Amino acid sequence: MLESLRTHLPLVRVLASTLLGVRRLRADVPADFGDFLAPHFAARRDAIAILGERSRFTWGELDAFANRVACWALDAGMKRGDVVALSMENRSEYVALWLGLSRVGVVTALLNTNLTGERLAHCVGEADPRAWIVGVELLEAATSALPHLASRPPIFAADLVATGDRDARASSGPASGTPAAVGASASGAAMDAGAVESFDARLAATPLRPIPSEIQAARRGADLLFLIYTSGTTGMPKAARISHLKAALTGMAAWKSQQLGPADRTYCCLPLYHTAGGVMAVGGALMAGGSIAVARRFSASQFWSDCLRFEVTSFQYIGELCRYLVNSPEHPDERRHSIRTVMGNGLRPDVWQAFQTRFAIPRIVEFYGATEGNLALLNMTGRVGSVGQLPAIVRKRLGIELVRFDVESEEVVRGGDGACLRCAIDEAGELLIKISAQTRFEGYTNPAATEKKVLRNAFAPGDAYFRTGDLLRMDADGFYYFVDRIGDTFRWKGENVATSEVGEVISVDPGVDEANVYGVAIPGQDGRAGMAALVVNERFELERVAKAIHDGLAPYARPVFLRILPQMEITGTFKHRKVDLVRDGYDPRRIPDPLYFRDPALGRYVPLDATLYEALEAGRIRL
Repeated sequence: MLESLRTHLPLVRVLASTLLGVRRLRADVPADFGDFLAPHFAARRDAIAILGERSRFTWGELDAFANRVACWALDAGMKRGDVVALSMENRSEYVALWLGLSRVGVVTALLNTNLTGERLAHCVGEADPRAWIVGVELLEAATSALPHLASRPPIFAADLVATGDRDARASSGPASGTPAAVGASASGAAMDAGAVESFDARLAATPLRPIPSEIQAARRGADLLFLIYTSGTTGMPKAARISHLKAALTGMAAWKSQQLGPADRTYCCLPLYHTAGGVMAVGGALMAGGSIAVARRFSASQFWSDCLRFEVTSFQYIGELCRYLVNSPEHPDERRHSIRTVMGNGLRPDVWQAFQTRFAIPRIVEFYGATEGNLALLNMTGRVGSVGQLPAIVRKRLGIELVRFDVESEEVVRGGDGACLRCAIDEAGELLIKISAQTRFEGYTNPAATEKKVLRNAFAPGDAYFRTGDLLRMDADGFYYFVDRIGDTFRWKGENVATSEVGEVISVDPGVDEANVYGVAIPGQDGRAGMAALVVNERFELERVAKAIHDGLAPYARPVFLRILPQMEITGTFKHRKVDLVRDGYDPRRIPDPLYFRDPALGRYVPLDATLYEALEAGRIRL
């Protein structure tokens, strides 16, 4: 018992500190996320809050910029609960924009920068925004979505280099032209001169003034701060509802678990439209009164130089980022950093120790969670491979359960009394989290999608549990280990890939009769690579299908492998069987069917033979 107490004491301290820290922000009280930053705005006016590649904000500048954005929203007639969509690559102004909108109760829909066309239009439609702010670097993507929008919100092109070196524009993408000029060239399709308005000009013309007190008094902790998109099993991205309360809990947990303070600087090269980068990394750093350094994107060759240049003491990771760094050549700056703690998820055991040892990382805080989830797990002890820990008393109090799951039928297993069957120690099962006042499930904008994530009458009539959709196991010490995703969704390149969405893009080709999409494991790679088994006819043309895949899917969703089947195996309910296909993988020595590999260097599919297979197995091809 004493050993168990010692093991879980760091976690208990973080949980207590986090809950005490957000005690004033309850669902029904007039407070919001920004209240946790207010003391720093007052006391640290000249200290750096956000560093980007093209600009930076002191706390005072961030405060003033956010206030001006809030005034712009008021002048545009926006009110509490209205939504503004935001498409922008990582930069300082990204955080300043949503922070300013939140001051007047406006919700920011954080759009995935990889999406284009119909999928991007779907996300905009899910948000139903009053306006759409688009970084000039993403106007081409926005243009591609316009034909698919039933009603188009006003689009504001934003450059917004608030401070710093404007000359850097020329090397940072298409931001060097005027918004109208950039928009006009998008996809070679004309954008009317009046189709896009300059956000910079509108903001500069907005008078700066205090936010009316009645607006501040109307705030509530349960009000939405963000819509953050996550791919589920329905094929299209879903907009998860993130309240001020949930965002504050996420940021507070990151702050307390890493023991961040005003002297700390967190580095984030993960997308700011995701919870890990945009809420956990940003929230943890700023709530602690420290600063956040934001990179446009991850670069293995630049990573350690950035950490040295920005004087980083912490960074947010995903497992694949760590794997890339471990597999990269030695870098002169890789041990010259001042990093004392890192936080993230998906760090697999085979990478963990090599990553920590090679780069001299003192402390790793691994977590498990989902954007739409109602609870996260934290591994506070650094136990290799564990995604989190919970003592028995906390599991019981919060209603954290692992239940048996039938992979073939994709259903939880119930006993004769109708109740779910709990897993034994080290037995894999689906993680369920009870929905209660302590573990609120805020769901999606789509009620039907929300209901699909709820398991009712799990153990008693009338109870309700959030379904994580993940298989985990728990050891005798209360440490959890990730096993696999459930169902049609798998993770690749740090993103959820919905197989139905991929299948829909491929199946519209006249040469494809059926498409069955699934994920397969590749040695040395995190997640599962996409593979599509196709039944084709005489009109099948590989090059045409490849073009449809390239044009219709985000890079992470494009199948790495194709397999041509003579016929598709189906279940008694006419569902495509995946179990045998997944087990076969992509080994040409055991598969008689034609196989193709999407060569990243060539950007096209090539026949997969034994030589290429061995290179993939040995990790000689970077995916």
